[in-house]
Amino acid sequence: MLNVKNEVLIRVYTVAAVVLVVAVVILTRLFQLTVTDAHKWEAKADSLYVKLVDVPSQRGNILADDGSLLATSLPFFDIHFDAKSEGLTPDIFNDQAVDSLAWLLSTYIDQSFTQGAYRQWLDTLRSADPRTRGIRYVPIAKNLPYAKMMLIKTFPIFREGRHAGGFIAEQTSRRERPFKILAQRTIGYSQREGALPVGIEGSFNTILEGKRDDSPKQLMLRVPGDIYIPINDLADIEPASGDDVVTTLDINIQDAAETALLNACETHNADHGCAIVMEVKTGKIRAMANIGRAQSEGKTGYWETYNYAVGERVEPGSMFKLATFMALMEAGALENFDDKIPVFGGKVKIYDEELTDAVPHGLDSMTIRQVFAQSSNVGTATLTMKYFKSNPGAFIKQLRDFNLDMPTGIEIGGEENPILKNPDDPKSEWSGTTLPWMSIGYELLLTPMQMLTFYNAVANDGRMMKPYLVQRTEHYGETMKEFRPYTIKRSIASNNTIRKAKELLREVVVSGTAHNINTENYAIAGKTGTAQLNYHKFKASKGIRHQAGFCGFFPVDNPVYSCIVVISEPERGGYHGAEVAAPVFRQIADKCFAMKAELHKPVNANKPVALKSSQLPSYDAGSKEDIKESLQWLGLDFDPAVDLAEWGVVVAKDSIGLTMQNRVVGDKNIPSVVGMGLKDAIYLLENRGCRVRVEGVGKVRWQSLAPGTKANGQTCVLSLE
Repeated sequence: MLNVKNEVLIRVYTVAAVVLVVAVVILTRLFQLTVTDAHKWEAKADSLYVKLVDVPSQRGNILADDGSLLATSLPFFDIHFDAKSEGLTPDIFNDQAVDSLAWLLSTYIDQSFTQGAYRQWLDTLRSADPRTRGIRYVPIAKNLPYAKMMLIKTFPIFREGRHAGGFIAEQTSRRERPFKILAQRTIGYSQREGALPVGIEGSFNTILEGKRDDSPKQLMLRVPGDIYIPINDLADIEPASGDDVVTTLDINIQDAAETALLNACETHNADHGCAIVMEVKTGKIRAMANIGRAQSEGKTGYWETYNYAVGERVEPGSMFKLATFMALMEAGALENFDDKIPVFGGKVKIYDEELTDAVPHGLDSMTIRQVFAQSSNVGTATLTMKYFKSNPGAFIKQLRDFNLDMPTGIEIGGEENPILKNPDDPKSEWSGTTLPWMSIGYELLLTPMQMLTFYNAVANDGRMMKPYLVQRTEHYGETMKEFRPYTIKRSIASNNTIRKAKELLREVVVSGTAHNINTENYAIAGKTGTAQLNYHKFKASKGIRHQAGFCGFFPVDNPVYSCIVVISEPERGGYHGAEVAAPVFRQIADKCFAMKAELHKPVNANKPVALKSSQLPSYDAGSKEDIKESLQWLGLDFDPAVDLAEWGVVVAKDSIGLTMQNRVVGDKNIPSVVGMGLKDAIYLLENRGCRVRVEGVGKVRWQSLAPGTKANGQTCVLSLE
């Protein structure tokens, strides 16, 4: 019996000990969780339901040279309602407030819902039904401008704010362009689904975005549905701001370039085209226009779909002949432009290929000046073969000295590298016809920007400038970084070669292929170019596609701007550079000339000469105060009469002097109004009861009623001229 009792006690003690140990372990673990590791688990719990996120920064603006906005970010707001907000008590969410809120929502937010429908919906959100009660993130409106967001913020219930009224305003930004499609591709974009960033937006994305280590953060709460809602009002948090990018673009020149290019593409039904305007001394890009034919919503039209100016490598055609002639001059050839060379009637066979001039002329010979001005392919190839056939590498070396084998390095992406064949490289596919065809702009590839950079160097007396689109970045008006003009090469050729090159380019416009754009207002120099895009695939009988171009600068004596126009595949109204591209250049140049005072000769540049008596404002009559003010404003000296009355007349005293005399005007007699303007003449005659009939325009030169006649309601005919 005793053994049984002892065995039971042992078991009881064992169980008690186990229970005690378990209790100690549980208490110890509980102490760890609630005291020792409390902060650790609290943080873990918070991380599941609360997190900090960066507040989206305000993207910087893109500005034109004069400060005009090319691209800016406008704030828009998404409004939500937290129906389970802690402070949303029945006192706030009362019947009167709900009624007012329902009416305001139906009036200002969505008029397709009645006040009653909104009222029922709001009641449902705060009902006892567990399926609808306490929804934390109810959408109210999307993409509202700031003014409308502030209006909704004043609605009943919502006016109590985030915690007491459940009002949630989340700010987003939308990129807007005040000038719409102006310079669209050059400005570009940084975030577009399925597309790489392009243009200034893409290349300067980091600067415009403005993300910083000290950027403000927003505390977000996780709610059912795996949705995070802001704990504080996001609209009250000042986001970080990106830097502004100030471009070199001139709005007026850009508009002129795009308008002229678009009109030409439409007129000639071209596939696409581009135009670039560069400031000669600095390399600043003042305009970059790209137009391409595209389909949109079933309609065909022209848009900026691709940056052809920077990204399209093409065979430049005859525009490249400037480089060929300069290479010849650097090699010591072409001493006298009046020397004649054979052109074989405009047709010559080189190995198995026939080379012809674009325009038949039938001449057996031409001067070197004529070869360039009339863009003779045969003459150019003949000269090149004469001096470089035995050493084509010397020709390529000269082209490399002109930097035609290097990209410009412009800051926006997408620039293609030039392609120049090398006779020493087996991979270049150099042949016997490569040299003559390269001399006229084939079997090599350049972008329009690279071609213009070369021409700009010629205009700039040989100094090659790097083209650039951005001149500085700013933060709230303070300059953060400045981009200055950069010289790629101090001189691409000798002074003599540059001088002669300008002479040839001017001849093209005066008497050559571009004589149609010559103007007396200012001097243009440049070169036309007509390239056959598929000459190596098709014979001349069918399927030929062309590219028209013109590149040059103005004014010739002191060049301010260089410009290139390239239009691809014109289908009507001609296809030569002189017919299609040169007129676009002229239109752009005319606008530049009209808008830029520095291109005009000052009106007071020459010493003024004395006017002839017939040119002086003799016998002009009118109010003495008006006459005096006019003469003083014009800077004309005159001798006023003593005790001058109300009305006067100007009389020429001699060839360089004027005097002002009284004109007697009686109260009851017809006055002399000869020399007066119509306003003064009518005033005097009608004040004396006369009726007036007018013939002509200008000043009064004859009146039907003699001065001194008694006024008696007569009709006076005034002849003006």
